[in-house]
Amino acid sequence: MQHKPLENIRVLELGGYISAPYASSLLCALGADVVKVENAGGGDAYRFQQNDRSPFFRQYNAGKRSLGVNLKNPAGLELVEALVPRFDVVLENMRPGKATALGLGPDHCAALAPALVYASVTGFGPGGPLAQRPAYDTIGQAVGGLYSVLSDAGSPQLSGTCVADLITGLTTATGILAALVGRGSTGAGQRVETSLMEAVSTLTIEALTQYFDKDHQEPTRQSRHPQAQNFCLASSTGENIAIHLSSSQKFWLCFLEALDRQDLADDPRFVTFALRVQHYFDLVEIVEAEFIGKPAQYWEQRLTAADVPFSPVLTMGGFIEHPQVGWLDLIEPEKDGVALVRPPWRFGGQRPERPGPAPKIGQHTREVAAEVYDEVRIKQLFADEVIFEELEA
Repeated sequence: MQHKPLENIRVLELGGYISAPYASSLLCALGADVVKVENAGGGDAYRFQQNDRSPFFRQYNAGKRSLGVNLKNPAGLELVEALVPRFDVVLENMRPGKATALGLGPDHCAALAPALVYASVTGFGPGGPLAQRPAYDTIGQAVGGLYSVLSDAGSPQLSGTCVADLITGLTTATGILAALVGRGSTGAGQRVETSLMEAVSTLTIEALTQYFDKDHQEPTRQSRHPQAQNFCLASSTGENIAIHLSSSQKFWLCFLEALDRQDLADDPRFVTFALRVQHYFDLVEIVEAEFIGKPAQYWEQRLTAADVPFSPVLTMGGFIEHPQVGWLDLIEPEKDGVALVRPPWRFGGQRPERPGPAPKIGQHTREVAAEVYDEVRIKQLFADEVIFEELEA
């Protein structure tokens, strides 16, 4: 039997896109009952007008239930207010003040449910000069320093995936879990706040430390390479291999064994770690010249035998098909082949699974509303277009 740490926890999500939905997706996989509140006109924007067929929506919303309700209608707001006391967590990722303007702000919800954990995700926090700026993943990566740290000096460039949104989702989930633990000790509700800007700071701690260590010299893509003693090396067959030696003298000597270049151990430029840092780019040229002359399979065998920390540089397709990913049971393919990433934990040796597929818009409106209203009132709310369900794909 799977261990579901949050199986008695309920989450009411007022969120869209990635940051809040990814947070609640992790909570859902851990056993929480997540009800996603969606407006008419397509629901969460990440559905991309494809209802439950959008692979992006499915990735962050599988296993949740969808409540279709018009929050701009007083009767719709009244329904959600009636539901709030039945939940442990309310999660929203609107601009600061918007949830309050809707009538579902933290103070109002806390009055409805004193033990509630109310979690807010914004771009820049609830105050300050940027508070009301719109913010997506690109903005979070830029303002958090990732684009400068992950680019060459003077040439900032976009990254290839959503880094800021995803780390914000993970940070949000962590904060909610901490608040739930705290509530378990005191019984008191908690207010949890985070933002793209704050969450990204958890990814740039090393770069910020370099900034102080190097007398305020701005770190860039190559700044850490000498200290990390890492390499990304092309083989004769076109595959690339990444190596990370760090400061270990053991792994340096193991690497020379794999290269069959023990002579470099006596090279005055590379005798100590400090010297290898100083002459790192000389070492890069030597290592690159060695690697390009042999196929990837040869190098993988040599590096493995010598116990060198390395990995092939995988594409997403290569990652999904890698035998270690299979052993970890990390990918959950749906029936039509869309791969969903399972949560990165196991409990008692088992990885928790989401309880079902992503919902259609308003698919669970009737059953969720039935927690607080009788059938007559629910029928009237449907007739008045206060609540809705869009069950066609």
